[in-house]
Amino acid sequence: MTEVVARIGKGVADLPKAEWDACAGYSNPFISWDFLVALERSGSVGGDSGWQPLPIVIEGRDGRIAAAAPAYGKSHSQGEYVFDHGWADAWVRAGGRYYPKIQVAAPFSPVPGPRLLLRDADAAPALIAGIETLVERNGLSSAHATFIDPEQVPLFEAAGWLIREDSQFHWTNRGYGSFEDFLGELSSEKRKNIRKERRRAVEGLEIVHLTGRDLTEAHWDIFWEFYQDTGARKWGRPYLTRAFFSLLGEMMGDRTLLILALRNKRAIAGALNLIGGDALYGRYWGCVEEVPNLHFELCYYQAIDVAIARGLARVEAGAQGGHKLARGYAPEPTWSAHYIPHPSFRSAVAEFLERERAGVRQDRLWLKARTPFRKDG
Repeated sequence: MTEVVARIGKGVADLPKAEWDACAGYSNPFISWDFLVALERSGSVGGDSGWQPLPIVIEGRDGRIAAAAPAYGKSHSQGEYVFDHGWADAWVRAGGRYYPKIQVAAPFSPVPGPRLLLRDADAAPALIAGIETLVERNGLSSAHATFIDPEQVPLFEAAGWLIREDSQFHWTNRGYGSFEDFLGELSSEKRKNIRKERRRAVEGLEIVHLTGRDLTEAHWDIFWEFYQDTGARKWGRPYLTRAFFSLLGEMMGDRTLLILALRNKRAIAGALNLIGGDALYGRYWGCVEEVPNLHFELCYYQAIDVAIARGLARVEAGAQGGHKLARGYAPEPTWSAHYIPHPSFRSAVAEFLERERAGVRQDRLWLKARTPFRKDG
């Protein structure tokens, strides 16, 4: 590709929606114009959040966006789910300044997907070079592209970025016609345990699914209470603002699924999901009443029901959580790429990643051998 122009936008909201989405595609909602703009307009990114929108775009000869990267200037390492705090500490001890850094990601979303949004596939090298130039011209320590679509890992490797590997638990739809079909592939003990969990979790409760126009401000008020409680316990300070949920319902209601548990018509717990082209993405959960196994029911089992009903290929239930294994969610590799221009720092990180990778793969093999699926062939 020739005669391209790279530039940095003030935010995704300042870029044409149709052109951005033509690059992003329509399968993964977390890189869509609507999702990223909802984050900006709600104040979840920008301001004093530590996430400064710096979308990098490559313009083609026709003047339209040929490629884009959802990039952010970061003044901390919160909300990324790929932990580099040790790298930051080491860089500071060596007399360097780790922050700000560049993060290419869907903020607060440990969801694999494209990080190089390409209407023109030939624009990938220029887009990566644009990210590198942003780092070098501003004397920054590094750039990080997290939760990369596996198909894009070779693009970063070819540019010399360091590749990091981790694992995440996903449920795979093997053409099941019902939840019982899925249970039929599990060991007898696991089948019984899951059936018992589901019965006990919903005893005395009503489970409702809300999407599209059924989502109201009253529902978002309820879920905001759930989200604040969970966020305060996990992160100390919730990442998203209340306005984000209203915008999500307004801009992406048809791609949003809110599952609520009601007791006597009062919502006591909820799980928020986004619907992709081939996957259901579980994102947030919260409750105001502790009910044994209700978290598993709303976040994992109801999600499986939805995926089967909609013919989706998988459920991605977010980061971490070894408890997902017993519920049919198996470990899958996830990838990130890291650009570190300083030779000595790069060498040290590369050595760390090589050691880490061996441990991650060993752990994944150990976990795969312990899935609840029958081992009788």
